[in-house]
Amino acid sequence: MNILLAEDDSQLGELIVFMLKKKGIGNVEWVMDGEDTYYYSTTSHYDVIIMDWMMPNGEGVDICRRLRKQGYSGAILMLTAKDTVQDRIEGLDSGADDYLVKPFEIDELLARLRALSRRNYAPILEEEVKIHDLVLNRMSHVVRLGRKEIQLSPREFQLLDLLVQNKGQVLPREVILERIWGFDSEVAPKTIDATVKLIRKKLDTFEKQDLLQSIRGVGYRFEH
Repeated sequence: MNILLAEDDSQLGELIVFMLKKKGIGNVEWVMDGEDTYYYSTTSHYDVIIMDWMMPNGEGVDICRRLRKQGYSGAILMLTAKDTVQDRIEGLDSGADDYLVKPFEIDELLARLRALSRRNYAPILEEEVKIHDLVLNRMSHVVRLGRKEIQLSPREFQLLDLLVQNKGQVLPREVILERIWGFDSEVAPKTIDATVKLIRKKLDTFEKQDLLQSIRGVGYRFEH
């Protein structure tokens, strides 16, 4: 999971970053004012933005409204000491998906992140995608080469689809693990390697195994 933390309280920010990294919850980037929050949000991809309401150079609710107006579809969790019903309404109406009142327990923050991660904020993808003569159908979960089908397990299909969606880019094992198995999964990285090996073996039948490349020490890439 890629997380942007926008929090100007240095002690709280350090604690949140430390706990998220300790729990192995993906990658966390931390900014401390409104301008940086907006810039990072619009120039990088994040699964969740943890956004403080009160920040220098831009309040969280204003940034949230601005992002939503521009079509931003990622999850936003608002942090604030404001705890009246009207404050909650304003935070949610600004476009936040969830609202957490300070002070809070880290375990509750983690639970909120798990809940947000289960929602699908991704844009609707095409039913079929074609790369060279390989066709991947997301409705039927069928992969074809010409008239011949490649039989993949549901997990193998998910992994291949993720790589195809990001064709040409190297996906680290940590990202693959979080996207396919979930960030709180106990699956070992070797499971990813084993799944890729199975996909390669099936592609090898059609002499297409070279499309799925291993990047030593990092992860995998699907050639385009």
